[in-house]
Amino acid sequence: MKLDFTKNIDALIPAIIQDATTNTVLMLGYMNEEAYHQTISTQKVTFFSRTKNRLWTKGEESGNFLNLVSMEADCDNDTLLIQVIPTGPVCHTGADTCWQQPNKTKFGFLSELENTIQVRKENGKNETSYVASLFAKGINKIAQKVGEEAIEMIIEAKDSNDALFLNESADLLFHYLILLHAKGFELNDIVEILKQRR
Repeated sequence: MKLDFTKNIDALIPAIIQDATTNTVLMLGYMNEEAYHQTISTQKVTFFSRTKNRLWTKGEESGNFLNLVSMEADCDNDTLLIQVIPTGPVCHTGADTCWQQPNKTKFGFLSELENTIQVRKENGKNETSYVASLFAKGINKIAQKVGEEAIEMIIEAKDSNDALFLNESADLLFHYLILLHAKGFELNDIVEILKQRR
């Protein structure tokens, strides 16, 4: 990788740090060429500290290192995206990230859908949605719907109509997410079990 350290007067390039597992952005630091090479050789992310005016390996005092997984340059070769596995909190405040957000896996639209399901569950009687009506009927009805959707998906899997199969698959996933939330869980809980099995 050929990086361009000459674009900034101070010969520093931004380094965006991202959790390799959750894809959460953890922090932003700056690297000079020496910090970049030290990161590669030690496999621990090293920055150039503008306040200390020296190289600084994240975790050198706290033990909360950023273990290197991968590095990619942007299209101009003047910014790095660095994926890491952190060994502890990343922010000096003790938080997982410098943006004070939990460092947990996000699933794009599925996470949005989970949030909607949770809101409908919490609003309960004030909601007129299908999801709220399922929660009002209780766990047995929700579990029954998951079973029905699973059978319908299996039936469509044996036929050749891909559109019907995909629609029934979507119905099953949707109702499964409702069941998870009815039991007080979310997708991240299932992902953690799958990781342990790996």
